[in-house]
Amino acid sequence: MRILVTGGAGFLGSHICETLLAQSHEVICVDNFFTGSRRNVHHLLAHPDFELIRHDVTLPLFVEVDAIYNFACPASPIHYQHDPVQTTKTSVIGAINMLGLARRLKIPIMQASTSEVYGDPEIHPQGEGYWGRVNPIGPRSCYDEGKRCAETLFFDYHRQHGIAIKVARIFNTYGPRMRPDDGRVISNFIVQALRNEPITLYGDGSQSRSFCYVDDLVDGLIKLMGSAPLLTGPVNLGRDEEFTVAELAALIKEITGTRSAIRMLPLPTDDPRQRRPDIGLARRELKWEPSTSLKSGLEKTIAYFEAALSTHNDGELAA
Repeated sequence: MRILVTGGAGFLGSHICETLLAQSHEVICVDNFFTGSRRNVHHLLAHPDFELIRHDVTLPLFVEVDAIYNFACPASPIHYQHDPVQTTKTSVIGAINMLGLARRLKIPIMQASTSEVYGDPEIHPQGEGYWGRVNPIGPRSCYDEGKRCAETLFFDYHRQHGIAIKVARIFNTYGPRMRPDDGRVISNFIVQALRNEPITLYGDGSQSRSFCYVDDLVDGLIKLMGSAPLLTGPVNLGRDEEFTVAELAALIKEITGTRSAIRMLPLPTDDPRQRRPDIGLARRELKWEPSTSLKSGLEKTIAYFEAALSTHNDGELAA
């Protein structure tokens, strides 16, 4: 197949491109390089079945492909809050443009949605039937509500135009090719630990998250895209093992052997207190669940950052 991956030079998108190429597909990678990096796909440029296009999905795109993975959108608070209007436009107008392309070509399309659609949840763990608790006017709402609207568009295009859709709600994912400056908790802690700088822990450290290694997540995404047409989603994809942020910091300190102290800072506005997926649907329908332990995944991620930081500065890594 010839497959379009929007946001394909990003952390997650680059791993999807790599996996699809390994499965003998042709891949068109589209990215505007706002948060994506050419470095993430540099090793793919010589591949005969890989094509890289610089393009913003808020503008129409005309290519001939057999399937679309729509992954274009900043995913970390620092980046999506930098230009919140553009973030919303990327989620909403980008979805409209990619759904229009899928409609014209009569092909399946996957939407990278997020656990952020659940907001600061009132139920725990979060199942796909939960509608969420999102502040629609808060500083995070450009991302949260943008993704919620994109889901609405996907299901309306499916009902109104018969588009074959897949919607994946992705929970906290980590691994090699994360940006050192992306502001997410794992990359923050690792970079600070490797530099022996204070590890900045927001709140009292009791807020919890579930962390999924990128290889496990990509496996789930590929399985979802290849599933029966009736399984439209949304489907939660993430590791259903919960850790407090304080426990994560302690584990990273242990693995790195850092001299870093813990520095407590105020909890950001609308930051969820708990987040853990109910992945029963993915287990039943996709026969999927993560297999990489947090410690094993962190060891691989820390090794990546050690090598990257010793070779490049942060600006070069992000370029």
